[in-house]
Amino acid sequence: MKNIRNFCIIAHIDHGKSTLADRLLQSTGTISDRDMMDQVLDDMDLEREKGITIKSHAIQINYAHNGEKYTLNLIDTPGHVDFSYEVSRALAACEGALLLVDATQGIQAQTISNLYLAIDNDLEIIPVINKIDMDGAMIDEVKDQIIDLIGCKPEDILLASGRTGLGVDKILEAIVEKIPAPAGDPNAPLQALVFDSVFNSFRGIIVYYRIMNGTLKKGDKVRFTSNDSEYEADEVGVLKLKMEERKEVECGTVGYIITGIKNAKEVKVGDTLTLTANPGEGIKGFEDVKPMVFAGIFPVETDDFEELRECMDKLQLNDASLTYELETSQALGFGFRCGFLGMLHMEIIQERLEREFNQTVITTVPNVSFIAYTGKGEKVIVNNPAEMPDPTRIDRIEEPFIRAQIITKPDYIGNIMTLCLGKRGILLNQSYLTQTRVELIFEMPLTEIVFDFYDKLKSQTRGYASFDYHPIGYRDSDIVRMDILLNAEKVDALSALIHRSRSQDFGRKLCEKLKELLPRQQFMIAIQAAIGAKIVARETISAMRKDVTAKCYGGDISRKRKLLEKQKEGKKRMRQIGSVEVPQEAFLAVLKLDD
Repeated sequence: MKNIRNFCIIAHIDHGKSTLADRLLQSTGTISDRDMMDQVLDDMDLEREKGITIKSHAIQINYAHNGEKYTLNLIDTPGHVDFSYEVSRALAACEGALLLVDATQGIQAQTISNLYLAIDNDLEIIPVINKIDMDGAMIDEVKDQIIDLIGCKPEDILLASGRTGLGVDKILEAIVEKIPAPAGDPNAPLQALVFDSVFNSFRGIIVYYRIMNGTLKKGDKVRFTSNDSEYEADEVGVLKLKMEERKEVECGTVGYIITGIKNAKEVKVGDTLTLTANPGEGIKGFEDVKPMVFAGIFPVETDDFEELRECMDKLQLNDASLTYELETSQALGFGFRCGFLGMLHMEIIQERLEREFNQTVITTVPNVSFIAYTGKGEKVIVNNPAEMPDPTRIDRIEEPFIRAQIITKPDYIGNIMTLCLGKRGILLNQSYLTQTRVELIFEMPLTEIVFDFYDKLKSQTRGYASFDYHPIGYRDSDIVRMDILLNAEKVDALSALIHRSRSQDFGRKLCEKLKELLPRQQFMIAIQAAIGAKIVARETISAMRKDVTAKCYGGDISRKRKLLEKQKEGKKRMRQIGSVEVPQEAFLAVLKLDD
């Protein structure tokens, strides 16, 4: 055990974690040049296309130092705030972390929040400045920032370039010398922390774990402590680039187990794996994930519902931060109410359902959870507009607020102020971290950042702002439910909960957008946005008309009028019995409303 090191790489998005991981694997010969490619640990096409890491990936590296052989277990983590749950799980399986900072960008918001996560887990931190070969590298300034942040000595900070491989040997030496070996008793009862799982259509569910105490052998009878389900270990092994089978996995190591589990509900991330014969106690795992954004996901064809349910089960195995429950909608039939950690997370889930499981889905307007208090003092949690109690019964409504931290260049302060104050933000603090970096702290309603806040922030600051937030509780707010009516019939999938001050504006935009997207019918369609009984916006799609007077050449005007009146009657009757088909683009358009 003394020659095992478990570590992960943490950093802000785009600071070069996956590139550095590639160099570590290449320089230790873990991966052959033939198999080498950029972002080698990112196995989803989506990750390569977007250039971001979505899933944490574990891999074992063999490394020789001073004549001794070491086993390094590396976990590469995502940097985006929406995937911070992945990071917290990876940290629970490690003893040390490489804190990576981009030499051209300096310390950014996610660097700090991931660092705090690592400190909470008592990890040994090795600071590394990456991208030192870039033209805009500010090595001395970034060194000062790191020293201010974690209070280390200047000589402790390693300089590296993930692209060229410069300084990688020093990093490997530091991992061996500074990160402690795992503490654990190989002879104690087995305790293995489950930190991830994937579904394989041939082998069933493959569970990834880190052994804290004891050892796990092939053929052992194992038990999950949360639900007491028991299985036999058909195959155990370690994670190289591919899974590598072993007879036993020793204490302190990260490995996998295949037991032929078919039911996705039986595996829970944060659970403890132990032996049936000599059970150990459950490890205090991770806290349950708190979703930030809710949206409904419905199959396009109602018959596909059961298939979608299976796909959601399999996807939840691989992404423990996704939560969902059943929901029905008058317009869309059966579907799921899903909780996501943010808008990017929601987009990724939608993409994965389409690519990995061939499911085309309709997503409703994303919103957050509100708390409504009725006149009788009852507390109602409102996750979607349909759950909102009758306005006459409501005493008050509270919405979730967040504390947002934005780090940017001084040139963009004005743009950010305009953006945040326009989103009902309150400026709490503004401080200069260095001469070229300023930190702004706002309190804002979560509803306002759910839609397109992050994209707007990026475009207003040309990508030079980093954004991080955490929830600070609920506050009273004037929230109303807005319904969209088509020919006086509600379309519940287009309902939204919105602040009263923004409702008229939002309603008008939505009606205009729907007017563009709904196909014209033989009858007139009225599109209305309503708050309760009050109509706040209206658009009309005129009917497609046939020229019934074409056969009247010359003749009396009253003859033409008679024909037109007759046509009008027909249109009126059509409107009463005709129903308006809403195309899928209309549901998606709501998500892409520009201000």
